[in-house]
Amino acid sequence: MHLPATFPTAADSNSTDILAVANSPILWACAIGIFLVIIVQSVIYMKAAKIAAPHIGMSHEELRTSFRAGAISALGPSLAVVMVAIALLTVFGTPAVLVRIGLIGSVSYETAAAAIAANTAGAELGGPTYTQAVFGLALAAMSLGGAMWMIATLVLTPLLKKGDSALRKVNPAIMMVVPGAAMVAAFMVLGIGELPKSWIHVVAFASSAGIMALLMVMAKRVNKPWIKEWALGIAIILSLTITHFATRL
Repeated sequence: MHLPATFPTAADSNSTDILAVANSPILWACAIGIFLVIIVQSVIYMKAAKIAAPHIGMSHEELRTSFRAGAISALGPSLAVVMVAIALLTVFGTPAVLVRIGLIGSVSYETAAAAIAANTAGAELGGPTYTQAVFGLALAAMSLGGAMWMIATLVLTPLLKKGDSALRKVNPAIMMVVPGAAMVAAFMVLGIGELPKSWIHVVAFASSAGIMALLMVMAKRVNKPWIKEWALGIAIILSLTITHFATRL
């Protein structure tokens, strides 16, 4: 069947109309499917937590507090992702941004992987040479990289579980310290890696760390647990505000 000129085919490898394929129904179906899986997983984990809580001496109120703290703490780190994701909508389209950057991947990794893939094809990410074929290549690079993360998790989790069991047999108190120390070390490495970039990065790092420490001390002094729940989001917003004004100096 011949299509009129006013209704061109959506797929054209040389076309620079990226959104014609980036917002295609197939990608939307994939994105919605992943969202549904995550929702089902969340419900299963929440039910499992409710079942396990009484066996470890955790009250219903403590369980609710932990759920609420987790939900609130997730809001702060999401702000930066949302701002970057909005800027990338015209480059990757809504489904790819929702899945690759909003749910699974890291903003810095995804954009770097896409840029490298585009450069190998002799194109510039988001530039005049960014065609539908290059978009497909960039999306494949991001997806394959993200898949390796999940495969590594699938393989390494059983191994780490064995190590956890072995350490608990030696000294159960060790596993109360190791996860917290690993988390602090991970965030410190990520933060310190940003410091050499500019003095603005130093301001952001120092202000967020200072505000977070102040909020923790305040929560303990006034005995208000809700301050701890909101501390991460408050620290991010205030440090972004301080950094914004610092750039005007």
